Amino acid sequence: MSSEIFEEMAPPMPPAMKAITLTHVRYHRGDPLGLFLAWVSLIPVFISLGGFVSHFLFRREIQGLCFTLGLLISQFLNELVKSSVQQSRPDTCALLEACDSHGWPSSHSQYMFFFATYLTLLSLKKKTGVAHWESRFLLAVLPWPFAVLTMYSRVYLGYHTVVQVFAGAALGLVLGAGWYWIVNTMLVEYFPVIEESAIGRWMYIKDTSHIPNVLKFEYDNARAARKKVATD
Repeated sequence: MSSEIFEEMAPPMPPAMKAITLTHVRYHRGDPLGLFLAWVSLIPVFISLGGFVSHFLFRREIQGLCFTLGLLISQFLNELVKSSVQQSRPDTCALLEACDSHGWPSSHSQYMFFFATYLTLLSLKKKTGVAHWESRFLLAVLPWPFAVLTMYSRVYLGYHTVVQVFAGAALGLVLGAGWYWIVNTMLVEYFPVIEESAIGRWMYIKDTSHIPNVLKFEYDNARAARKKVATD
């Protein structure tokens, strides 16, 4: 009887806590490769926060804004597919306390392969404002090792199966190529309208994809402006 009284008096158990897993990457203590791959898993976060945010703040390029929009659409579709298929993550994920979401397809792999595909096409089609072929080739090749490493990291750390990361990679590649085609064959016609719109002029949004060497263009104009100020 007394135990029942104490049970009634005891406060209700709080609901189970859940962590936001955006940067919640675990690896086995003492595993240097795991530590390295854990940092690799954060590359999409670095690209989003360090790359696209700084690009918007300092460049305001329409092509960059379309790139960002494409990645957001890709990740939205990833969540939509995951919630529809509802494939579980591997058993190893239970030890990582990160199995609240579904595993197919891998969002990390999809993000990186979308990013690599779109950037490669931009570079090869001379839409990055980089003039020299060697520099454009380097820019086109650069993201692919990181994309493959991200795939490997998700399997090695136990967050996904091989099938799940390859599904994410394939979807990212298709969506990246498809979105590039949409932007640069259809939406590109509206770039001047966006540039000349009220919000475009207020936010200094511009399109420089038609300029072969943006770095030299800005350098020459900055020097010319400085000389003009000096002579006035």
